[in-house]
Amino acid sequence: MKNSRVINFTVGLAMLVIAGCKSTKIIPQAENKPLPSSYSIGSDSTNAAAISWKEYFSDQNLINLIDTALANNFDALIALQRIQAANANVLFNKGALLPRTEVGARAAVWRFGLYTQEGAGNSTTPIYQGEIVPTNLPDYLVGFQSSWEADITGKLRNRKKAAIARYLATVEGKNWFITNLVADVATTYYQLQALDNELEIIKENILLQENAVSVVTTQKQANAANELAVEQFTAQLLNTKSLAVEIAQQILVAENRLNFLLARLPQRINRERTLFAQPIPAQIQTGVPSDLLRNRPDIKQAELELMAAKADVKAARAAFYPSLNINGSIGFQAFKPDLLFTTPQSFVFTLVGGLSAPLINRSAIKANFKGATAYQAELLYQYHKSILNGYVEVYNELNNINNLQKIYLLRNEEVNVLSQSIETSSELFRTGRATYLEVLLSQQNALNARLDFIDVRKRQLISNVNIYKALGGGWN
Repeated sequence: MKNSRVINFTVGLAMLVIAGCKSTKIIPQAENKPLPSSYSIGSDSTNAAAISWKEYFSDQNLINLIDTALANNFDALIALQRIQAANANVLFNKGALLPRTEVGARAAVWRFGLYTQEGAGNSTTPIYQGEIVPTNLPDYLVGFQSSWEADITGKLRNRKKAAIARYLATVEGKNWFITNLVADVATTYYQLQALDNELEIIKENILLQENAVSVVTTQKQANAANELAVEQFTAQLLNTKSLAVEIAQQILVAENRLNFLLARLPQRINRERTLFAQPIPAQIQTGVPSDLLRNRPDIKQAELELMAAKADVKAARAAFYPSLNINGSIGFQAFKPDLLFTTPQSFVFTLVGGLSAPLINRSAIKANFKGATAYQAELLYQYHKSILNGYVEVYNELNNINNLQKIYLLRNEEVNVLSQSIETSSELFRTGRATYLEVLLSQQNALNARLDFIDVRKRQLISNVNIYKALGGGWN
């Protein structure tokens, strides 16, 4: 009889396990596509991402600004708190693997009805030195209680693995934020320098145009020019002055945008206006595309989140299987306080082990498993997307750097030509061989060319920031 009960229990347990396995099929997932061996433009054995941002940037004012941002930026501080929360979750899941033990005391009074089995039995049962169990029975208990889920299916271990992976993912998320913060500060700083240079050029043109207005006014008085010429030159001067006010406002906004990144109130940003003195590396060392998997925090974060999702799937699958729970208690119990620690009469303990498997509420477990599996597939695609995005960003910036160098050389020649045209048109106008419209046009074209030249230089500096960020530099 005993053997048959064991066999029936084993068969029933096996049926539950088999039933659970039918609901845990893993959804097929896309294969990881390998990255190219190079960026086609060129690859190096070394990688600029390994360079510290303090070495990558040479402007001491910029370095000081980045230092301040890393120490004070509110989003950076928020990221640190997220790391602390994720670490607490690791400790919580680690503790779930250990037995839960509590110590406590209890005082109670029991009264059983006389017409019940307990009440009828107590009325004739001696409890201590011939004394019958009282109708109102006091009950005092002091002891320990413990419960433990033996992780025979790996459910708790996988939850712990998922928590650890998510903790590491938050660390990489903080690193990726730092990379972006360094790039944002540098980009805004270069934009501010470019605006300073634009304002300086505009002020130079204002002086030039004021001189032109004075000349054409004198010519009008000498009947060598008419009122229309004076009005046209004056209108151009007013337009340039309004442009100076607009640039000044843009400088104010850029300064405060940078102050916000530094988590401080509006104030002047210390900077040099020598935008063209900033060195640009002749060639950025990019390494090989596979370096992105190691250097870019966003790719590492996506990989760790995928690892966490895989562990979640395993934990969700384990919910279909039986779980083993062991409960026990030990302590002292008596109906009088002075008898509470009398041994062995007051000594009590319990030890219960139970094996249980889900039977009725399997739909909720199936839904949880399907959701975890779908989320794992989503994160797998996100991981592939982050790798592809990293490669495309580097590829685009490499081409951008090469093309901006060509544009820079062409714009420089254009500025030289148009600057010379201002002198030429002014001389011709004074001798009556050029109209005032030609002078105005040459001045306007030269101003636009110089502003465009500043913009190209700014784009070059920002592109070098972007390639550094795309390669995964700035966080270490």
